[in-house]
Amino acid sequence: MQFATWNVNSLSVRLPQVLDWLATNPEVEVLALQETKLTDDKFPLQLLNEAGFQVHFFGQKTYNGVALISRTQTGTDVVRNIPGMDCDMARVLSATYTAPNGQPVRVVNGYFPNGQAPGTDKFAYKMRWLTALREWLRGELVKTPQLILLGDFNITFDDLDVYDPVALHETIHCTTEERTHLQDLIGLGLTDSHRLFPQPEKSYSWWDYRGFAFRRNNGLRIDHILVSDALKPFATACSIDRLPRKNERPSDHTPVVLTLGATA
Repeated sequence: MQFATWNVNSLSVRLPQVLDWLATNPEVEVLALQETKLTDDKFPLQLLNEAGFQVHFFGQKTYNGVALISRTQTGTDVVRNIPGMDCDMARVLSATYTAPNGQPVRVVNGYFPNGQAPGTDKFAYKMRWLTALREWLRGELVKTPQLILLGDFNITFDDLDVYDPVALHETIHCTTEERTHLQDLIGLGLTDSHRLFPQPEKSYSWWDYRGFAFRRNNGLRIDHILVSDALKPFATACSIDRLPRKNERPSDHTPVVLTLGATA
């Protein structure tokens, strides 16, 4: 069974690509989408239902927006955003599914704030948002020890996730403050599933549309799948699927896929 994340940068534009990708990746049970950029009344629920998928979604006009698409499971205990945080942006969507081992797994899909640049109000908001997320997840892990946190984090773990660490030193996505918050999430008992397995050198999940960035592999790894300690023994693979980035009119992000087995 697979769990995947993909920032589609407008579902209205990328829906055919999402459906094609799901058709060619039948092991994906849950696909978390970010930046759907659709209000709930405009979400293509009927089209996805007709294609055989169950969907939870949470959106707003023009910006943000998250969704959970599942192949066979409905998903329960759905929560929008971070409880207790005053936020009117559609950034977090959580639901509980059944893992291959038969136990519940809490799936938290997040579109983390970009942060613009250090020293700005948006950066300060990102820091507050990350703190609120961490404190909420602390309680979620107690309630459901098997947990997956996935999405567009808008943060690199370290310089291995950056095509040019010198040029991008202490710029947005690569600051010490952001990375410290990311390590604080790890400190809850989460693990970066990408680093559990051998990966090609210079593995990235996002490339700017400008400057032939994808062709030159000038990218960042900012889309992550973190697994809790209780789920970690069941992880068997994690990979970045670069193929959708080669599509006509692609998203600037590409899917990341986690595979879970039934036994540890």
